[in-house]
Amino acid sequence: MKKVICALFELLMIMALAGCGDNDVSKAQNASANSVSSVMQQQKEPAADVDLTKLSSTMVYSEVYNMMSAPEDYLGKTVRMNGQFALYQATDSDGQPVPDQSYFACVIADATACCQQGLEFILGGNEKYPEDYPELGADITVIGEFRTYMEDQYQYCHLVNARFE
Repeated sequence: MKKVICALFELLMIMALAGCGDNDVSKAQNASANSVSSVMQQQKEPAADVDLTKLSSTMVYSEVYNMMSAPEDYLGKTVRMNGQFALYQATDSDGQPVPDQSYFACVIADATACCQQGLEFILGGNEKYPEDYPELGADITVIGEFRTYMEDQYQYCHLVNARFE
């Protein structure tokens, strides 16, 4: 933050001197503007089409509900959200875990914490559970591409090529 303030101050000082019309000052002004832009770009988070981290808990809950009820409006969009890390381990008819069916999700609660809504995600690398994942219930921020898939005649939503931030 101090770098940004210093860079902005430097830019302001150079702009004040630019009124003299000196070509060297103009070059310095352009160089300073480029350095300010560079510093600000480094501090920006990667772009997300739907950034749920900027919304209140009520709005996040509502937006995730919208994603589940009208997924076609979100297909292919990059979504960023934060919440708690959760895992669902599928079981067979005898209640035994199905080894290849683990579902990871980012779960958020509404403002009163009475209702929860989650969004499944699949990390984009070769991550293994539990080594490369946070503890269950840990606060996470995840970003990925919104998609749907079919399983047992039901449509589900998830983030693919996701990563933790």
